[in-house]
Amino acid sequence: MKRPKTVDEYVDLVHQAVYEIDEFRTSMEYEPENAEMYGPFVEQLDIMLRTVYDDMIGGRYQWGFGEDLPYMPLVVKYGRFIPFQRLLLLVNETHKGGLDVD
Repeated sequence: MKRPKTVDEYVDLVHQAVYEIDEFRTSMEYEPENAEMYGPFVEQLDIMLRTVYDDMIGGRYQWGFGEDLPYMPLVVKYGRFIPFQRLLLLVNETHKGGLDVD
């Protein structure tokens, strides 16, 4: 996956990640043992990613200029359990490096 080329594409990418978290949470409802294992970090990840999205929609978002998004320690620690890890990494890469305007 490549970084988005426009702000609208970037907002859509973050919205897609929020949607993926919702889907992941829904799937955990059908497997209680997964909810126990994944629940704590999914809740934190959800809050952090929705904050990014809300900041974008509200005009408060600030580019990272080389700094990671706050959720990255969770992705590093639990990434192997997150089916949409690559999407979260792409959102972070765009946050740090900006849009793909080449």
